[in-house]
Amino acid sequence: MKLKFTKMHGAGNDFVVLDGYTQPVNLTPERVRALADRHFGVGADQLLLVEKPTLEGVDFRYRIFNCDGGEVEHCGNGARCFVKFVRDTGLTDKRSVRVQVQNGTITLTMQENGEVLVDMGTPVFDPERVPFATKGLEGRGEGADTLWPLEVNGATRWISAVSMGNPHAVQVVDDVEDFPVLTDGPVIERHARFPQRVNAGFMQIVGRSEIKLRVYERGAGETLACGTGACAAVAAGIRRGLLDAPVLVHTHGGKLTISWDITQDGAPLLMAGPAATVFEGEIELAD
Repeated sequence: MKLKFTKMHGAGNDFVVLDGYTQPVNLTPERVRALADRHFGVGADQLLLVEKPTLEGVDFRYRIFNCDGGEVEHCGNGARCFVKFVRDTGLTDKRSVRVQVQNGTITLTMQENGEVLVDMGTPVFDPERVPFATKGLEGRGEGADTLWPLEVNGATRWISAVSMGNPHAVQVVDDVEDFPVLTDGPVIERHARFPQRVNAGFMQIVGRSEIKLRVYERGAGETLACGTGACAAVAAGIRRGLLDAPVLVHTHGGKLTISWDITQDGAPLLMAGPAATVFEGEIELAD
């Protein structure tokens, strides 16, 4: 099977983007892994698929596959690349589009400065909806948030459990560069308390409106940036009384700006950041 693709990135979080809107694209976990392979394929953290929506009043369906072949609920950096892709390829001339994701809909807007503003939806802190199993755990309150203890490699890590349409475990660390992200990350990702696995976020507070962030993503490992991870970290920081919006998030791949009005019930987080096309091509995949 021959596939046309576009390679894109958002703050270094890189993607293979496929047009399943004008042509059928039959993806299997094996094909996703082949495309994402950095030695024998195109190489990417995630694969993004554009499809026709199944909901009324929506422009597109947005599907995300991790490099391990599994489909996931959401990807914020990918969402920015998504709207650039559908505009650049002529699938729409709208500056703002509404797209269907696994757990609802989101709005993506191309701004005049070339950055993309994404309505990321409202964060969820109810453990059952993350999902996160709290049975037998004693949480501790901090601000409006509850921190939960996780045993990780012989140490107790206090985390905020947050869903941005996908699950996140966020902890505050003193120095994100010195913290054992690559050893703690995979343990947290597959911790038994998270039945759907989890994205592990490590946040260093620089100031009340600035953080540094590393994320060990579920099914992808550490990436240069994670949009939903940035939103989860900022939401947790604001709830804990540590941050004030808007917050500048420094990742290894670039900068994101996250806004959230916690005083408004049900207010969404808004993420602004870059989206870039790297190259286009075709690849032959085994049938």
